[in-house]
Amino acid sequence: MPRSFEIDYLHNRFLKDGAPYRYVSGSLHYFRVLARDWPDRLWKLRMAGLTAVQTVIEWSTHEPRQGVYHFTGNADLEAFIRTAQRLGLDVILRIGPYICAERDMVSTNTKELIKEFK
Repeated sequence: MPRSFEIDYLHNRFLKDGAPYRYVSGSLHYFRVLARDWPDRLWKLRMAGLTAVQTVIEWSTHEPRQGVYHFTGNADLEAFIRTAQRLGLDVILRIGPYICAERDMVSTNTKELIKEFK
């Protein structure tokens, strides 16, 4: 059966794989937790009754210098997502560049973009 996620506007609800779905989400920023601890932290979210985890993608973790990319260890976003899925959690990705009050996607690329817009 093909997987799907829809918004049922008529009944004001989400449909996941054709069935009504309500998600309960909490945040866990993968780049702030050691990769070895992801299964434990995600399992605790699941055991607390959450059905989804949201995380932000902090780009400066993945591109510390222009053209230098990092997606291993604590920056292995794919491994984080797969771990969450394996534990029965849906994943909500919050994509920047602005991710929260104390952080933004500050990297060489962002600094260059800011100069271009000024």
